[in-house]
Amino acid sequence: MPEAWQAAVAFATAVAAEAERHGLTAQESELIKLRASQLDGCAFCLDLHSRKARDAGVSQQKLDLLPAWRETDLFDDREQAVLAVAEAATALPLSEESAADLFGARTVLGDETFVAAEWIAATINAFNRISILSGHPVRPRGT
Repeated sequence: MPEAWQAAVAFATAVAAEAERHGLTAQESELIKLRASQLDGCAFCLDLHSRKARDAGVSQQKLDLLPAWRETDLFDDREQAVLAVAEAATALPLSEESAADLFGARTVLGDETFVAAEWIAATINAFNRISILSGHPVRPRGT
């Protein structure tokens, strides 16, 4: 359904522009996309967004440690907040722990940036599902 895919891409582009306008950085958006894609197991999106994260300035060390972000001090308060949003939005329904994480994230990010992070998380989760169900292949880089 090429028209639906084009509409989804247009939607994601609009969400990304609004998220940036509401204070979410490119690095933070890519961390959300990567963490959600890890949890969803979407290889295609992991490959794509790991490259985009590096291009946006996320260090390789942070990318390497992303699955264990709670176990390191490398991620600042805002990064921890957006990662908590990514995890909560991906592992629905909300638990008491994830609801507490969201409350903390909203406190750190403020309302507008928090909502922007939620939209980015919801959008990547939709793309993960499309890519997984469609069998989007990961091709060797440079091809």
